[in-house]
Amino acid sequence: MQRSYSLAHLTVLELDPPTMIRAAAQAGYQGCGLRLLPFAPGGTAYRLMDDPASLRNTLACMQDTGLRIPDIEIIRIEGPLDVRSYLPFFEAGQKLGARHVLVTGEDPDQNRLIESFARLCEACKPYGLTADMEFMPWMTADSVRTARKIVEAAGQDNGGILIDPIHFQRSTSTLADIQQLPDRMIHYVQICDAPAKGPTDTDGLIHASRHERLLPGEGDIPLKDMFRCYAPDLTISVEIPNTKRRAQVGTQAWITQCLQTSRKVANAATTAH
Repeated sequence: MQRSYSLAHLTVLELDPPTMIRAAAQAGYQGCGLRLLPFAPGGTAYRLMDDPASLRNTLACMQDTGLRIPDIEIIRIEGPLDVRSYLPFFEAGQKLGARHVLVTGEDPDQNRLIESFARLCEACKPYGLTADMEFMPWMTADSVRTARKIVEAAGQDNGGILIDPIHFQRSTSTLADIQQLPDRMIHYVQICDAPAKGPTDTDGLIHASRHERLLPGEGDIPLKDMFRCYAPDLTISVEIPNTKRRAQVGTQAWITQCLQTSRKVANAATTAH
C-alpha cells in the first residue's frame, strides 16, 4: 500500500491555506495539515472557522488540486478546559474532511489533564475526529510513556498519540516504547530529522523544533527503526521547518526536498520490514 504524505503547516507557516495547498500539490503531496489555532497567544494561525470566505476558498483549492486535509491543529490543554469553545473548530475540521486533531498536554495537574483529554475526545468524536496527544519534552506529556498513560487513562477509542521524531529524540522515549504501543493509538505520524545532541533548555528545544530541523537521513534520529514500528498505511505529516535553508533554496524547492527525502526514508523502512 502506498503511503500518503501531508505537508505540516509549521514547515511553511506564513503561507495561508490556499497558497499552501497549491504549493503542496505542485510538490507532489497528497495532503496538508492546517493550523487553525495558534501554538502560543499571538502566534500565526488561520481561523477558518471564523472566516467563511477563507474556508470556501480553501475548500475550492482542495477540490481543484485533489488534496486532503488529514489533520488540524492545535489544541493546548494547559489548565481547566472549556471544551465547548472548540466546537466551531471541530465543525470547520469536519467541513475540511479532517480526521485528526493535534493536542498537547501541558496542564501540570495530570489528573485534570486526563479528564480534559477524555472530554475533548468525546466532543470531537461526533465530527469524525481523533484527538492525538503530541508529547514534547518540556510538557507534562513529555514522552511516549507519559502520553500513553494519559491516553489509556482517558479511555476514549478516538484518543491517540502523535510521534514527532525530534521530540522523540529529545525526550526519554525509546524504540521499545513505540514498539509496545497498540496500533489503534497511532493514527498518523510526523517525520523530520535532527542531530543526536541538541539543546536541553526549553527555549532552545522550542527554537530548534521550529527553525532548525533537518531533512530525513541527514541527522541521527533512528527514523528507519521508528517507521518499521508503524502500520504501512499511516499518513506521514512532513514537518521540517528550517528557516535558513528554506530561505537559501526557496519555498517550493524546500518542500519538494522534504517530500523526496521523507519518501526515501519511509520506503526504505517499509522495504526492510
